[in-house]
Amino acid sequence: MTDTSALLAPLLAIQDQDDAAGHGINEEEWARLTKRLGRAPNLVELGIYSVMWSEHCSYKSSRRHLSKFPTQNARVIQGPGENAGVIDIGDGQAAIFKMESHNHPSYIEPYQGAATGVGGILRDVFTMGARPIALVNALRFGAPEHPKTRSLVAGVVAGIGGYGNCVGVPTVAGETEFDAGYNGNILVNAMAIGLADQDKIFYARGATPGNPIFYVGSKTGRDGIHGATMASAEFSEGEEDNRPTVQVGDPFTEKLLIEACLELMATDAIQAIQDMGAAGLTSSSVEMADKGGIGIDMDLDKVPQRERGMSAYEIMLSESQERMLMVLKPGKVETAKAIFDKYDLDAEVIGMTTDTGHMVLRQFGEIVCDIPVPPLAEDAPNYDRPWTSPPERQPLAADAWKIDQDPLDILMQLMGCPDMASKRWIWEQYDRHVMGDTLDSSQSMGDAALIRVHGTSKALAVSSDCTPRYVSADPFEGGKQAVAESYRNLSAVGATPVAITDNLNFGNPEKPATMGYIVRAIEGMAEACRTLDYPVVSGNVSLYNETDGQAIPPTPVVGGVGLVEDFQKVVGLGGARSGDRLILVGETAGHLGASLFARQILALNNDQLGPPPPVDLLLEKKTADFVRHLIVGGLVNAAHDVSDGGLACAAVEMALASHLGLDLGQHSLPDLFGEDQARFILSVSESQFAQFPEHDALKIVGTFTTPDGPFGVNGKSMPLEDLRRAHEEWMPNYMAGVDAS
Repeated sequence: MTDTSALLAPLLAIQDQDDAAGHGINEEEWARLTKRLGRAPNLVELGIYSVMWSEHCSYKSSRRHLSKFPTQNARVIQGPGENAGVIDIGDGQAAIFKMESHNHPSYIEPYQGAATGVGGILRDVFTMGARPIALVNALRFGAPEHPKTRSLVAGVVAGIGGYGNCVGVPTVAGETEFDAGYNGNILVNAMAIGLADQDKIFYARGATPGNPIFYVGSKTGRDGIHGATMASAEFSEGEEDNRPTVQVGDPFTEKLLIEACLELMATDAIQAIQDMGAAGLTSSSVEMADKGGIGIDMDLDKVPQRERGMSAYEIMLSESQERMLMVLKPGKVETAKAIFDKYDLDAEVIGMTTDTGHMVLRQFGEIVCDIPVPPLAEDAPNYDRPWTSPPERQPLAADAWKIDQDPLDILMQLMGCPDMASKRWIWEQYDRHVMGDTLDSSQSMGDAALIRVHGTSKALAVSSDCTPRYVSADPFEGGKQAVAESYRNLSAVGATPVAITDNLNFGNPEKPATMGYIVRAIEGMAEACRTLDYPVVSGNVSLYNETDGQAIPPTPVVGGVGLVEDFQKVVGLGGARSGDRLILVGETAGHLGASLFARQILALNNDQLGPPPPVDLLLEKKTADFVRHLIVGGLVNAAHDVSDGGLACAAVEMALASHLGLDLGQHSLPDLFGEDQARFILSVSESQFAQFPEHDALKIVGTFTTPDGPFGVNGKSMPLEDLRRAHEEWMPNYMAGVDAS
């Protein structure tokens, strides 16, 4: 038997139901597959079905619920269904953005898992013709005392910084939280934003028969095989050794790929384009064929390969990074090859589009796959999973907060706790200003980052938001709150919120209790998006985030994008001036349920935290619109939304950022630390305040004093530097292994 036949024989072997089960395909799906195919598949065909029908690629547990999201408003050009969402930002320009997860790979191999997550989300954006201008990340780690947490933090942060810094795109915003619920499954959600001209946007759809299929970028290797399948199953202890399913990234190749693709896009040579992300060559080719209603015929011997003896199965399922697939227009192959040769990137015609509606793959002259395209996409399972309503939390006892503790002592504890503490140790490892258009990052700006639209007075505002303890307590209200806080954060810098991308991170959807959280969180988010006219234009679902049956806290992350018409009229967190009044906008009821105060100070466990604060969406819109009107009118020196830790912590953050003392006056503990929604704090002068329009929920709650003066509340004060030290020292001490006690 020759080497060729020895390689082909197992690929052509007919598979049975046991083989399918090993590929994550259940009995129902196997019956559907064989009926549609009219026969049993061979190994290559089974591998292709397994990744295309995986949770990660098909959204088979969430698709029917994702349809509840509003996806259009006056500025949306492209909603879900393409590589990324597209919004109109005026003057013939568009912002293109998306968020995706790389959770499982980052737990197994934190550096490469996080790095390739950044690379993948960048490709989603420049695939559509946009130059990437900013990166955002949302990170969740286990309890600080867990033995793996510190090394996971170090690896993930190094991976994000290493890739983003080298490729030359600034990381401008993000969030980092710690919770024991993430001990076995950390979350690494990456978002990218790019700019394009509206008449030069490229799509995966649009390919027609008879045109060349063009492979560009890095060579294909064996890294990342079955990565999509891995992301669609629970973990078990010990699976962190499963490194072959983690891709290996090269940011310098990615930078070359960005420039080469954008240069080719300027020549009008591309008919359709798709990045090779999850499921690699399989998903990219199937999605272009399906969206074009065409077939594809590819010769896998022509695929650039960096390892010898790769089988068709390995080539099709590899998730090697920095690769793209295109369908070129007639007569454009030489033009395309010349550009990619200039950048020293592999570029080969590996097949042709056809009118058969089939995916035909060849290796060594033999047909190793011949399957119809529609069943891979349109006929993917779409489950109506059974779900149960999450239990209602009992309110906190009326006197639960009545503790004999000074508010300043509480502030010290909260400002230095893992969730509230400064993450400077993290964000200083990211280049936030490369490209020269970052007006301010959210780390110093406060609520949202601002990126100038190059050569204009416009800017984009971007933030990442989710409060998992709220979603755990009530997924409907928690889902509403994630969207509402995003809306507030953009408004707090003076931006008009336009649209969101999301990353829905949950446990095993086959468990009715978990599915209940998924359904209700989506419904809450959808209601908020409708009321706020703040649609979902792209996103990702990451399920099966469980280890040995223990699910993560439900974490539906919202990445929001807003538009600033004149970046000279924005404000930040640190603009307060001596003598300014601190104005609270919004109503305070002192809601302590599911608050940081309840968790950190009252030391209540998850089930005891009580329900989250209710979200009045009409009030959210009214309040945010009012604040935005004040900012654009020049009547505000600094602004901040009130969220974790309530009024007191928001006020400390503004004082620290402004390097000013603050007398916060007299307040009860619930008023200081309650997390009622639809609230902002503003720093304004007397003359500015006199020009405020009428509003039924304005209250002077403090006065800014001298530079680096004391912070006072309820008649007592402490040095501002003590609060700064508590806020700044936790993270570097933790990463250095210094005992906080």
